[in-house]
Amino acid sequence: MATDLKINGKQHQVDLPDDVPLLWVLRDEIGLTGTKFGCGVAACGSCTVHIDGEAVRSCQVALSDVWGDVTTIEGLGTPDAVGAIQQAWVDHQVAQCGYCQSGQIMQAAALLAENPAPTDADIDDAMQGNLCRCGTYPRIRAAIHDAASKLKEA
Repeated sequence: MATDLKINGKQHQVDLPDDVPLLWVLRDEIGLTGTKFGCGVAACGSCTVHIDGEAVRSCQVALSDVWGDVTTIEGLGTPDAVGAIQQAWVDHQVAQCGYCQSGQIMQAAALLAENPAPTDADIDDAMQGNLCRCGTYPRIRAAIHDAASKLKEA
């Protein structure tokens, strides 16, 4: 049976089994490859997307369990708040290999939507499920603080 999804503001209809993970719907069916497969067990955060603004691990959300509008890294744009986050990532040269960064940015966007002035502890708590094999955690934290201050100014 076909399932209707709203992804990045566009309607999509997919005809897949209900238990297919959202990650594979996004990547294989819709062609949005910015969301990455990392571990498949929600332990790394590379597959983070938003459903109705909530950061979730798309590898663990079955197609039948999608409860609202989906936003992927491709759906985050400028000049809104997320543009400030992406610019902070560039300014602080966060990415090294870059593989985890779409998940990191999606998690940071959800954090700043909920808490526009996070402390180091808030950032560490929110980002703890997003792993970076390159170890850019200090730059991630600095970029989030920078984005928060730029958003406050706007």
